Amino acid sequence: MLKLSLLASAAALAIAPLSVAAQDHDAHDPHAGHRMPDTPATDQPNGKGENCDPAAVCPGDDMVVIQDPRRIVPGDMRIYANPIEVRSDHGGQNSAEGSGTARLPGNKGSHSGLHIDAGNDWMVMAHGFAWGVYTDQSGPRGDDKAYVQSMLMLSGEKQTDWGRIQLKSMLSLEPLMSNFGYPNLFATGETAGGEPLVDRQHPHDLFMELAARIDVNVGDDARLFVYGGPVGEPAIGPSAFMHRGSARYNPEAPITHHWFDSTHITYGVATLGYATSAVQLEGSLFTGREPDEKRWNIESPRFDSWSLRGTWTPSPVWALQVSHARLKEPEAQHPGENEHRTTASVSYANGRGLSATAAYSAKNRDPGATLSAWLAEVNWDLDDHHTLFGRVENVKNDELFSDHDDPLHDVPFRVTKFQAGYAYRLPLTGPLNLALGGSIAAFDKPRALDAAYGKSPIGATVFARLSIGH
Repeated sequence: MLKLSLLASAAALAIAPLSVAAQDHDAHDPHAGHRMPDTPATDQPNGKGENCDPAAVCPGDDMVVIQDPRRIVPGDMRIYANPIEVRSDHGGQNSAEGSGTARLPGNKGSHSGLHIDAGNDWMVMAHGFAWGVYTDQSGPRGDDKAYVQSMLMLSGEKQTDWGRIQLKSMLSLEPLMSNFGYPNLFATGETAGGEPLVDRQHPHDLFMELAARIDVNVGDDARLFVYGGPVGEPAIGPSAFMHRGSARYNPEAPITHHWFDSTHITYGVATLGYATSAVQLEGSLFTGREPDEKRWNIESPRFDSWSLRGTWTPSPVWALQVSHARLKEPEAQHPGENEHRTTASVSYANGRGLSATAAYSAKNRDPGATLSAWLAEVNWDLDDHHTLFGRVENVKNDELFSDHDDPLHDVPFRVTKFQAGYAYRLPLTGPLNLALGGSIAAFDKPRALDAAYGKSPIGATVFARLSIGH
């Protein structure tokens, strides 16, 4: 009865708005795609009986709402709450930065959060979340668990006459979670206790990114860039799922994660690229092996794999990418088996609250078969508070039975997951935001899997997401 109640609660959260009343906050941006104004600052009445630029330091202010980060008063060391998402791609407004060097539609915007003018033309930025989740996955292989996902991004950026310098870091306290991670039916990848993880999502490492990027202008709308560090993301696939606007409030990792963005934590990355406002071409050398079970340390780089990616952003609405990579022995449970991975994706953001992504990937194992996957996901901010989100993904996976004595070991099965959810967004104070919601998932699978998974397994999840920025 407890599980039935939890399933019913999650279904209600997924389809019905929460009846929560909240006071609107001036620093809240209901849509993640507003573009920075191109016009210079002008003095405007601020409601305090004096003319004062709202982006400047006004007498009596404790926190300033920045309409354009370029208008921060030099030398001001206070923290700013920025409702207009900063577009730090340095490539015009057609694109915004995703994870690593990946591009997103310009209307999606980069992460908002805290922005501090550190002086000497340096801007320091912070964004992150702590995501309390409870999930109940039904069926013989199902499980339930309460856990916390977390991420903190800290970065510094300096614009120069010749280009730009970026220092990037991303951290997580998910290593506090057991190496067995959390239940996620039909998900596979990485290991715990020396055994392959099946029907579970592994936790992220403490260090998700420690990297730098330098852009050098080579024309009015062209630049060369180099990106790399001990922990980073090579040029392969779309932006990682937790950075996509289309997955912003989705509490579950895709079951296709290891087809599209499993390289988003890579120990040893070096990328060289050429970019304009509409086109980005790049190539990477990196470590092919996925992170091990020691999630508190930094692993030694190998630089034994390579990738190439091309991205086209014809307007702020669209971002299209095609990429190919050769990964040396990415999976610890498949020693001696390399991988040729090809991906293609289209991302959309209308700038009024609607973001979507469609993607395809093929993993050609060498030696071995080719396993393909596709994904479609959407996030729709209906208004200042209510968000609907969903994901449909299909994958051909031969890792669902890890026991070598099982007759279904290494047998590929094609599985489809359908997920729908709802979030109620609640601005708190300054850049802090809270989202409450849930999702429910169903699956389409071959009948041969009924004995292991049950006839109709269901996944139900509820969450509370506290974030710095959106």
